[in-house]
Amino acid sequence: MTRALIIVDEQNDYFKSKKGKFELVGSEEAMERTKLILENFRNKKQLVCHVQHIFPIGGPFFEEGSIGAEIHEGVKPIDGEEIIIKKSINSFINTNLEAHLKKHNITELVITGMMSHMCIDSITRASKDLGWNDITVLEDCCATRDLTYNGTTTPAKMVHNAYMAALEFGFAKVISSSDYLSKN
Repeated sequence: MTRALIIVDEQNDYFKSKKGKFELVGSEEAMERTKLILENFRNKKQLVCHVQHIFPIGGPFFEEGSIGAEIHEGVKPIDGEEIIIKKSINSFINTNLEAHLKKHNITELVITGMMSHMCIDSITRASKDLGWNDITVLEDCCATRDLTYNGTTTPAKMVHNAYMAALEFGFAKVISSSDYLSKN
């Protein structure tokens, strides 16, 4: 089985320490755990893909050419690691991600990143729709934010848990990074 790590949108605008434009709850902690997973993949010489969301200048965050759009230094790509530039929530839309994974005969996906309720949800569901059946989301390597709808605010932890529960129900294995590392 050929495995790939996909790190989604771990970009400076999501981090308080980087004075980001769109800070998430728990992004620093999630990134620190992602670093351990990334090290594991690099040590085993397994495929690593970094997804980077770019908005045009004037966008809400991740503005093209800005420091906020840069991938966080803690998980910065090294030579040989593909950077997939996307302009949509779904990492497969108008990108070379699917072709890159297929070129490397990837059968197992391990997904980390941000935001749980948007891009992580989207890439996981799309992966399943595109035929990948062995998908793992490392839930503590993901982060999100409080959401407000119709005058009610739902805390980030509850948003995250709801999305992880939905993904686990029909799309992926959802586990912690420590569980993953203990078996891999």
